[in-house]
This record gives sequence, structure tokens and C-alpha cells, in this order.
Amino acid sequence: MVFQSSSSSTTFSTHGAVLGTHGLEPAETTLLIPLVARAYGDQIFPDMAVHDRCAEIALAGLHEDEDEVQEYLQDHLSVYGVLSRTRIFRQLATDFFTRHPHSCGVNLGCGLSSYFQWLDRHDNHWVDADLPAVMSLRESLLPTLGPRHRNASVDLRRAHWWRSLGLPQGPRAQPVWVMLEGVLMYLQPQEVMHVLREFACHAPPGSELVCDSLSWMATGWASLHPSVSHTDAQFAWGARQMSDFTAIDPRLCKLSEHAVLDGYNLATAWLCPGFRALWGVPAYGIVRLGLRGATQAR
Repeated sequence: MVFQSSSSSTTFSTHGAVLGTHGLEPAETTLLIPLVARAYGDQIFPDMAVHDRCAEIALAGLHEDEDEVQEYLQDHLSVYGVLSRTRIFRQLATDFFTRHPHSCGVNLGCGLSSYFQWLDRHDNHWVDADLPAVMSLRESLLPTLGPRHRNASVDLRRAHWWRSLGLPQGPRAQPVWVMLEGVLMYLQPQEVMHVLREFACHAPPGSELVCDSLSWMATGWASLHPSVSHTDAQFAWGARQMSDFTAIDPRLCKLSEHAVLDGYNLATAWLCPGFRALWGVPAYGIVRLGLRGATQAR
């Protein structure tokens, strides 16, 4: 299998590769969707290009069927969504590290994404964390990016995951930037609430949590999603109202909300805002949370 890089003349070949996603759990295999989109979506949507060199390298190292990769690329709306989502996450993190240049960022459920390639400011720190099987695959494909970057195994469904990752905590600690990309919709409702509560209880003042949000109407209907349907993963949670993100703990507050798909075409430009206005939640969007009483940029 051979793919042509969009950012250079380099050709990556996976002939003879022994790595793959066949041993992962269904939700874990969805890491291929953003990986393929970031590796080759620039060619489909050059105006949304993210120039993800690490994604190209990781995908080239996987022993994945070329037809399957092409099927993901045929889902243009999802490819666009990944690129748009990546740009939003990247900008929000850049803004955070501009305000807090010595802070730590953590990508929970990182899969094979590599945000630190863009967010390394030479003073900040970064943690990529996921379930052990994913991290084993990741470490075979993507080396850490220097002494201020580390990989860690974590199960967000278990108690005390904040402490297990060694993340800063306490009123005098540096703020932490937390991202969950393509994670919460595969967790059970009580697990989502546990993740949010853990952040509220342990994150230092000024910390932020940024996640993508799927409407509750998609719950149980992953088989209708053009890309997720190629896996056995299921959507288990979606927000019924925006207060779902903050009701679990009085310290949580919504700082901002960001549309992801509105710019895809004229139809989504009308339908996405209309859905948000009618149902009170986005069909799909990004939510940025903070802690009450902390000084936050809005």
C-alpha cells in the first residue's frame, strides 16, 4: 500500500508492516478516522489544511487495507469535520499557552494524534494519554517529541485518573489545558460525568477542558455514520442540553462554544445553526469549559 504525501514529495509505503489496529477495542479503532483525515484530507480541502506530518508517518506504519483508508476519505463531511476540529483545538490551545506559557497540556484519548508538533512553545509540557493497547501501538509508531513530552496509559473510566497521570493540582499550581477529542461520545453517561467531575475537583485555577460534543439524538445510531459504521463502536452519550457539561459540579462553567461543520457547504451553513437553535445543543460542536472563580479569557 502506497500513499503520496500532500506536504512533500515523500512517498510512504506500508508493504511488510506488522502493525495494525486489529487488536483494539471497537471505540479504539475509531482512531483511524481522524488519522486518515489529517494525513490526506489536506488534498481534499486545501483551504482547511493542517499539515500533519506525524499523521502521515503513523498511517504509513500501519498495516491497514487501502480500500478501508479510501472509504474513510470518501466520507468528505467527516474529513472536513476532522480538519475543522483540529484547527479549532489547535487555536484554543495556542491561545491558552499564550496566556500560560509554562503550563501543561494533556490529550486524553489521544489515539495517534500529535498536537505537540504544533503546540511546542519551548516552555510548556505535554502528555498524550490513552488506554494501554493504544499507547503500545502509538509508541511503536510515534516517538515522543523531546523531554517535555511524555506518553502515559490511562483509563478515564477509573477513579483518580488525574493523579495517576501526575497532572498539576492545587490552588498554586500552573493551569492545565485538557482536551478530549472524539472520546466522550463513546463513554457511558455516568463515565462522562466522572471525567468532568475529576477535572472540576483536581484542575488548578485557570485550567480549561475542551471537548467535542455530539447531540443525544445520535446515541445508538453509530451504524448510520459513514465512517464510524466501519467499526463496531457505538455512540453511548450525547448532550441533551448545554448545562449537561456543567451541572455535575458548581465549579464548572462554559467559556465558549465552537461550530465545526457550518463551513462545509451551504446546506450545513443553514442546518447546523438551525439545529442548535431548535434543540438547544449542536448536532456536533466543540465546548470549552473552565472553573468558576478563575480568571479566564473568553
